[in-house]
Amino acid sequence: MEQKQPLPPFTLATAKQKVQMAEDAWNTKNPEKVSMAYTIDSEWRNRNLFINGREEIVRFLTEKWEKELDYKLKKEYWAHTDNRIAVRFEYEYRNKDGTWFRAYGNENWEFDENGLMRKRYASINDVEIKEVDRYL
Repeated sequence: MEQKQPLPPFTLATAKQKVQMAEDAWNTKNPEKVSMAYTIDSEWRNRNLFINGREEIVRFLTEKWEKELDYKLKKEYWAHTDNRIAVRFEYEYRNKDGTWFRAYGNENWEFDENGLMRKRYASINDVEIKEVDRYL
C-alpha cells in the first residue's frame, strides 16, 4: 500500500511539513513526481477545471508548465483538522510573450489514511505584474 508521510491525523508540525513538501514538489515542475502525492482517483477543482486521477493530473501539470514559464511557488499553512489542510499560496510565472503574472489563491486538501491527497480544491486568480515587481 502506498503511503506518503506524514500520515493523518495531523498535528500543527506535520500539517506544516505536508505544506512544505507540496511546495517543494510543485517547484520541481515534474508532473509525475507531483502526481505521486495524490490518490490514484484524486479529485481536483482547479479554477474552472475538474480533474480526476493521476493521469489527468500529469496531463494538466504538463500543459500548465509548458505555458507558465519560470514558475516559482510559495505555499503558506492556514489551518488544519485531522485529515484536512487549508493553505494560501502565490506563484509567479511568465507566458511565452514574456508577460509576468502573480497568481494568488487558496487550496483545501483532504487526505486518505495513507497520507495521499484525495481531494484538492483550488481557487486562483492572476494579476499581471512587471518583471521588476517580482519577488519570488
